[in-house]
Amino acid sequence: MALGILGRKLGMTQVYDEDGNIVPVTAIEAGPCTVLLVRTMDRDGYSAVQLGFADKPRRLSIRSERGHVAQLASKRSKRLTSLGKSGAPKAGCEPQRFVRELRLESGDAEYQIGHKVTVDVFKEVAFVDVVGTSKGRGTAGVMKHFGFGGLNASHGVKRHHRAPGSVGSHGCDRGHSGKIKKGKRMSGRYGNERRTVRNLKLVRVDEANGLLLVRGAVPGHNGSYVLVRKVK
Repeated sequence: MALGILGRKLGMTQVYDEDGNIVPVTAIEAGPCTVLLVRTMDRDGYSAVQLGFADKPRRLSIRSERGHVAQLASKRSKRLTSLGKSGAPKAGCEPQRFVRELRLESGDAEYQIGHKVTVDVFKEVAFVDVVGTSKGRGTAGVMKHFGFGGLNASHGVKRHHRAPGSVGSHGCDRGHSGKIKKGKRMSGRYGNERRTVRNLKLVRVDEANGLLLVRGAVPGHNGSYVLVRKVK
């Protein structure tokens, strides 16, 4: 049963469907993902599986990242070995660049640490949700961020055309006169936020190249990491 998979957005292209129509799709390099950890209800209080994608060079990894996926020699490990005990099982792979947890529900498939998850789990899936980080556009004004129309470009408006206008409450609003209400749309950071695009049609699953072709656009720039999961 398909639960989810991690991948990298490659970019957009076009393919032909069975009727000869052009379909705009986003190519996602998905998997293989290694199962790094399995959360259980008895030990952690919830059920989940932790997946890792894209190997990270050991010289660029800190000790905690290397110890998360492989057994490292330490004073604690030697003490446990002398007592006849063994540490927690490890996946035995390289440190991973992109790590995410997926909640497990009753009826989901059983996962084992070190197991590889590939795109073939999506062969019977028709629609997916894609989670990514949107493109960061820095600090933007209200016209770019929210699509404000701006002020009139006529006489009397001097170098104030892209301003947001009045932001305080009206004087008749007793108790809140002159105060800015929470949630007011104003200038600020635009983008670089977690976004989920739901119910995207899965057009094609390329098992040979490990690709998923999803209809439409997904958040993030080319090369960014995404999470693909079955629709809820």
